[in-house]
Amino acid sequence: MKGAKDMEQGTINGCFKIQKHDDDKRIAFGWAYQCVTKTGEQCVDHSGDIVDIADMEKAAYRFVKFYREGSDNHERGGIGTMIESMMFTKEKAAALGIPDGMMPEGWWVGFEVTDEDVWKKIKSGVYKMFSIEGTASRVEI
Repeated sequence: MKGAKDMEQGTINGCFKIQKHDDDKRIAFGWAYQCVTKTGEQCVDHSGDIVDIADMEKAAYRFVKFYREGSDNHERGGIGTMIESMMFTKEKAAALGIPDGMMPEGWWVGFEVTDEDVWKKIKSGVYKMFSIEGTASRVEI
């Protein structure tokens, strides 16, 4: 992880809009994190940090392998389970036949939400985006 701002405890949080949700199935999809815009510019998150796509890919695979659980604002776990995860890199987009410049590079996710209160907040628009959490060593650039 590379960053521009210092944060307490080294915890990184990023928020991205929920792109789609299905009321009947209680599933929500969206970008967990975008590293590079579709025009090729490095993204800066809400904390003023940037994450290299290779570092995000490692973190995403680790989350899928060991965790997969959703939480309510990083405070209460067990609100749902990851049902979809895809790292979109230039190489993967090309392999899928997606032309360069059509989509950002980053981590796309989907969650089945089992907690009634959290699902109500998603449906009503109180929860509008995904937020990732993790620890990393900050490197000034």
